[in-house]
Amino acid sequence: MMATYGKTIVVALLLAAGNAVAGEVITVVERANTDAVTDLGAKGDSAGDLLTFANPVFDKQNKNQVGTDQGYCVRTVAGKAWECAWSMSLKDGAITVAGPFLDAGDSVLAITGGTGRYAAARGQMKLHARNAKGTEYDFVYELQ
Repeated sequence: MMATYGKTIVVALLLAAGNAVAGEVITVVERANTDAVTDLGAKGDSAGDLLTFANPVFDKQNKNQVGTDQGYCVRTVAGKAWECAWSMSLKDGAITVAGPFLDAGDSVLAITGGTGRYAAARGQMKLHARNAKGTEYDFVYELQ
């Protein structure tokens, strides 16, 4: 029984070796050029409005495109916050996140999973606006 248990652990560790490494940090820049808000609540900025997007993401230096993202956010508090879910697709797989996107200041979202190399992804993603126009964002994925 003990020998079988030990082999199971070794096999599980070998299978996990191809996945994202705990402690890995992936930093990308999103260029928010497709963001569209659909006014579904009361007229103007109000709870229930929908933000959709499918944007390119670039390396940390914001020079080379490394993938894309796509997702949606629902306005929860007018002028203050959205609740979002999206996926970022890279060449080795995708990472999914969910959580608040704040109108002012930085946001932290939960990494909820992924595919491919990131199939076991967990952790958090820090989001920081690079400019006041909201056209570029730093996404820092901290994998645990």
